Amino acid sequence: MKSGSNLEKVLSSGHFAVTAELGPPKSCDPEVVEKKAEILKGFADAVNITDNQTAIVRTSSIAAGVIVARKGLEPVVQMTCRDRNRIAIQSDLLGAAALGIKNLLCLTGDHQSFGNHPQARGVFDLDAIQLIDMVRRMRDEKKFQCGEEMSVEPRFFIGAAANPFADPFEFRVIRLAKKVTAGAEFIQTQLIYNVEKFARWMKMVREMGLHEKTYILAGVGPIKSAGAARYMKNKVAGMDVPGEIVERLQAASDPKAEGIKLCLDIIEQVRAIEGVAGIHIMAIEWESAVPEIAERAGLLPRPQID
Repeated sequence: MKSGSNLEKVLSSGHFAVTAELGPPKSCDPEVVEKKAEILKGFADAVNITDNQTAIVRTSSIAAGVIVARKGLEPVVQMTCRDRNRIAIQSDLLGAAALGIKNLLCLTGDHQSFGNHPQARGVFDLDAIQLIDMVRRMRDEKKFQCGEEMSVEPRFFIGAAANPFADPFEFRVIRLAKKVTAGAEFIQTQLIYNVEKFARWMKMVREMGLHEKTYILAGVGPIKSAGAARYMKNKVAGMDVPGEIVERLQAASDPKAEGIKLCLDIIEQVRAIEGVAGIHIMAIEWESAVPEIAERAGLLPRPQID
């Protein structure tokens, strides 16, 4: 046990883990974060705090993570390479650890051209794999990336993302293996709507023995409308939304209810796949759906581990 995090305890104890996602506001209003934390508390083992997702300026993931922790919910702070060089990243890591953050998700980050400051200069001093390796060495070797030693090391449970659906498909598991070798102890995947393709990816994961070296949390999420599904299918890179999903929501008399039912169906399917250690529920700006999903999926109560 390296971090003492609740999420690490749940996974290492063999429980099927549940994480959710919380997006900080485009302002400095702490009540937005507090209200979302109140909704999610008790329904997930930890919640991801996004780091300026889609390159849009928001309250810092570390600051929001501290607010969430004060509300009694464990944060998974996301950190991207887009906005910081290795000096700033290591400084933020030390600060996050000093403030009690125990879980870290390492990401390269969405390109700034997608956000509200497209003219901003992207840093990308490191990529996600290099970031994972740097964090692991800080923790396990008590060394900065330059090789200098530190007196007190950050004790993070280290996570990374994986997209089983991006091209080339065969390369995705190789990239996952690189992240695991670098030190990723848990993996949260892209949203899954093509379960058959995800199952094929998991078969390759098992063939490489990666499911025994890291914990795979399958990304799931409700869709509010056929229009939203169509947008993800046609406009969001790396997403795989089969046409029948769009048609199912199009035919529904209550698309939101059908979107939740779709999420429940996918949870049932991915939970049966060997090597899946949990789910990551992504309901950005629809946090109120998470309690219903967790309850109807039979994922409550969440385990309490000392």
